[in-house]
Parts: sequence; C-alpha cells; structure tokens
Amino acid sequence: MSGMAQKLHLGLESFRNRIIKYSKRKSFKYGLPFLIFVVGGSFGLKEWTQIRYQFSTVKGVSREEAERMGLHKAKEVTLEKTYEEIQKLDIDNWENKRGPRPWEMNEEQKK
Repeated sequence: MSGMAQKLHLGLESFRNRIIKYSKRKSFKYGLPFLIFVVGGSFGLKEWTQIRYQFSTVKGVSREEAERMGLHKAKEVTLEKTYEEIQKLDIDNWENKRGPRPWEMNEEQKK
C-alpha cells in the first residue's frame, strides 16, 4: 500500500471505531433518534401548515349560488324564535332513563 492509501485506511478505521464506541452510549442510542424525529417532525408540520394556509383563501359560495345548488334554508333562524321554542318545552316533568350497560345488553340477547 502506498502512504496515502494507508493514511486513508487508518483514518476510516479510526472513524469506524469512534462510531462503534458512540453507538454503545445511551445518549447516542436514544437521543439521536429523538432529535431526528423532532427535527423531521418540524419539517413535516411546516408542510401541513403550508397546505392549510394555501387553501384558507378559498371563499365560500354566495347565497344565490347556494340556492341554485339546492342548499337554501327553509326558514330563517333567529335568537328570538329559538328562545320561544325553548319556552314551549316542558322541562319540569321528565324521567331519567338509564341506557343499558355492555354486560346488561349481553344478558338481554341471551333471553
């Protein structure tokens, strides 16, 4: 081997030994994958938020377009009308009905 090739071989061998030595440490074994996950996750989230803001400029349809599509409202809902409907409800007379538990449903199915 020539002198240059021998130097390169020794350099690579020392690099390999260093990697093996570091791979036995807990900080390298668990910390490096964690850091890769965090940094990679930030890049992934950047792409997702970019998509979110890219499509946020899409505007809704106008009332006329919605009626042409068949999405018209049957009646107009106001706070006062909703309040009047709630006032008509009888909230003083009610009965508590308990739903069946999972183990009770099996017993009913067996009967």
